[in-house]
Amino acid sequence: MTSLFLLQLLNGVQFGILLFLIAAGLTLVFGIMDFVNLAHGVVYMIGAYLAVTFTSMTGSYGLGLLLTLPATLLVGLVLELSVFRRLYDRPHLDQVLATFGLVMIITEGVQVIWGAAPLSVPMPELLSGSVPLIGAMRYPVFRLVIIAAGLLTALGLYLVIGHTRIGMRLRAGASNRAMVAALGVDIGKLFTVIFAFGAMLAGFAGAMVAPVLTVDPGMGEQVLILAFVVIVIGGIGSVRGAFAGALLVGLVDTLGRSFGPILLRAVMEPAAAGQAGRVLAPMLVYILMAVILAVRPSGLFGAKT
Repeated sequence: MTSLFLLQLLNGVQFGILLFLIAAGLTLVFGIMDFVNLAHGVVYMIGAYLAVTFTSMTGSYGLGLLLTLPATLLVGLVLELSVFRRLYDRPHLDQVLATFGLVMIITEGVQVIWGAAPLSVPMPELLSGSVPLIGAMRYPVFRLVIIAAGLLTALGLYLVIGHTRIGMRLRAGASNRAMVAALGVDIGKLFTVIFAFGAMLAGFAGAMVAPVLTVDPGMGEQVLILAFVVIVIGGIGSVRGAFAGALLVGLVDTLGRSFGPILLRAVMEPAAAGQAGRVLAPMLVYILMAVILAVRPSGLFGAKT
């Protein structure tokens, strides 16, 4: 049981790290720009597909990953300049409808280009092994690399947002966008930078997960809702909150799916416990969100109003 707990704990941390990479850009867009972007998940999907393509072209996952980052940055720039910029002053309902339509268009385009069949990226040979944890239990090296990459990204975001001029403008924009504009900051350029950077983070997450999961046209929709849960729990506009919320959601979701049925066996029949556990496990993250919002309506690290 200890080995299983440690294994699922690491899986939960890895899942939380991936959610953070997606939610970090989303929380900046939502918190600073007050823009509801349902198309953020498809950028994650595009990042995974680009990683498949570039890895196949170069024969190297590392080169494919390096090429995916500027490519998804460019995708974010194109989307912001061609579509999103026209929606900033529109009501949230218009933003939801427009970005949802964009999700459908991009998803269909992906199926036209890459097909509807799931794809995959070969595991890099250098990272294909495993390391011992406890006793005979081992853990894949590549999943540890995902955790390390996410932690380094979180550290980089902390340094950029907390100790640079662009970070100062981002923090100011999250607090009072109108005052930042009145002080002479080019809000349009700031918004473009935020969108492009958020798209690159989402593409990075897609590229990192490509060797672990199958790449398919619906993969972006699966994580988008959880990414919104993450930013609500952590506090809208807070990258630190996104990191804490992502880890919480990742751990609760993973441990709940693994240990929920086991714990329910103490009070229920094994068959009924298994069925109830499978039903209740997907609800745990939303119960967690409800509890946190009841105690802290602005989220864990959100600005109090």
